[in-house]
Amino acid sequence: MPSFDIVSETDLNEVDNAVAGIQREIGTRYDFKGAHCSIERKEAVLTILADDDLKLKQMHELLSTYLTRRKIDPKVCDLGKPEKASGNAVRQLVTIKQGIAQDLAKKIVKELKGSKLKVQAAIQGDSLRITGKKRDDLQEAIAFVKGLKIDQPLQYENFRD
Repeated sequence: MPSFDIVSETDLNEVDNAVAGIQREIGTRYDFKGAHCSIERKEAVLTILADDDLKLKQMHELLSTYLTRRKIDPKVCDLGKPEKASGNAVRQLVTIKQGIAQDLAKKIVKELKGSKLKVQAAIQGDSLRITGKKRDDLQEAIAFVKGLKIDQPLQYENFRD
């Protein structure tokens, strides 16, 4: 029976490359001259440190620009709440989404069942396995899931006949 997997994975090496590009640009940009702004990654969490809210917004713009250049959807970033650091500085944690959360997976399964498509969906850890009798049904399922308003980039892989 034909099947495919729906996953949400982010290449952390590309995120590292984007972070390195942001650090280079912070060092060379005139509006960051004398500012103590930085960005670093540990595991799947980015820590942004900025002098004030304006610089934090500029760092967000840089982050989305550099992620887009590296062909990573900026929607993978889950922005935390900005918190005060030492002095007037602002710190913000940005989590890189990896895998499909359980509630999102349940929502996708529910939508697929409600669509009356002839496919079965099974949650397998942080991915979804979609199976059907025909390849056309699976292609319709991919188009249907792409049409849903999901705020996380999804990849469709492991397509088997």
